[in-house]
Amino acid sequence: MLMDDFTRGFLLGLLVGEGHFGGDGRQAQITLRMHARHRRLFEWLLKNVPGSRLYGPYSHGGRSYYQWMVRGEGLKKLLPLLDSLPLEEIDPVTFEKYRRMKLNYRL
Repeated sequence: MLMDDFTRGFLLGLLVGEGHFGGDGRQAQITLRMHARHRRLFEWLLKNVPGSRLYGPYSHGGRSYYQWMVRGEGLKKLLPLLDSLPLEEIDPVTFEKYRRMKLNYRL
C-alpha cells in the first residue's frame, strides 16, 4: 500500500491516539471510534485505507459516534505499512497492543 509521508504520519497519529488493536475472536481488526462530528476524517480514512469500512452513526449514552474498521484483506494489505513505521519508538504501549494483535491472530 503506497502512501505519501503526510498520509503515513497522519494515519500513525490517529492509530496511536485513538486506535484499538484487537479482534472479534475470529479475525483481527483495527478500530477507531470517534464522535460523529469527525465524519470527514472517516471519509479520508476510507479513501486512504482500501478495504476499510465505516459503521454508524451510533448513539449511546448521549454520544453520537462512528466506528471505522479495517480487517480481512484490507488489514493484510495495511500490515506491511504499519510494520515499516517507527511505532515501537514513538509509542511502546500502542506497539505492544499491535504486536499482541498480530500474535493472537497469527498475522
